[in-house]
Amino acid sequence: MPILKVNNISISFGGLRALTEVNLELSKGDIVGLIGPNGSGKTTLLNVISGIYAPEIGTIHLQDKEITLLPPHARAAKGIGRTFQIQHLFSNMTVLENVMTGLHKDIRTGVFGAAFRFKRVRAEERIAKEKALEALKFFRLQEMANRMITDLSSIEQRMVEIARALATNHKIILLDEPAAALSPAMVIELGTLLKRIRDEKGVSIILVEHVISLVLTVSDKITVLNFGRVIAEGKPDKIRRDPAVLEAYLGKEGGYA
Repeated sequence: MPILKVNNISISFGGLRALTEVNLELSKGDIVGLIGPNGSGKTTLLNVISGIYAPEIGTIHLQDKEITLLPPHARAAKGIGRTFQIQHLFSNMTVLENVMTGLHKDIRTGVFGAAFRFKRVRAEERIAKEKALEALKFFRLQEMANRMITDLSSIEQRMVEIARALATNHKIILLDEPAAALSPAMVIELGTLLKRIRDEKGVSIILVEHVISLVLTVSDKITVLNFGRVIAEGKPDKIRRDPAVLEAYLGKEGGYA
């Protein structure tokens, strides 16, 4: 049974249809690659799933419960994490502090309690720090916890952003082009990391990515969008030979996504 089910999603912007009757299913512990030419609707679909956009038509179910109208913070609380094409890291914070920012929803003490450093505040901060350090340990970054985020390499910063999502025990992570600007060697390292997240953490992943070699290597199945419609879906071997996919990428519609 799917952990996430996207049903018949359609959305328009200024009269332009961005997604048309899109369906997608994600099973527990699977990596689903989402590919397509530039402007095909990939990031728009992630924005709909994460709650940034509301669809005009269609529904989204998480573990059989409809979440179509929930705002982004409510979806995050239910287990959907998100990274963005442009990294959302805080340059004036350490690695550990950046990961801890993802745990704000777990800290329930208000401003009054924080101002007076109540025992509960200290306990919540300690738990958040432990969770953040555990996430960094998974990525073998615990020794960098107290370094400034700007001191890390591109691949290390990507790992920190994903670690922030993992620290909150999300069931699903939506990754928007995590391999952007990475070298070929770093892309291979990223692929190994994504497989570890799936295999060791049991986290389900939707991966939007321009680097097609990465998607074909790590994905359990792939959904292909073109002009806002699903034109193909299936296992990587099927997708790489699909005539509609080849036409979308190599034909007059455009180049690689």
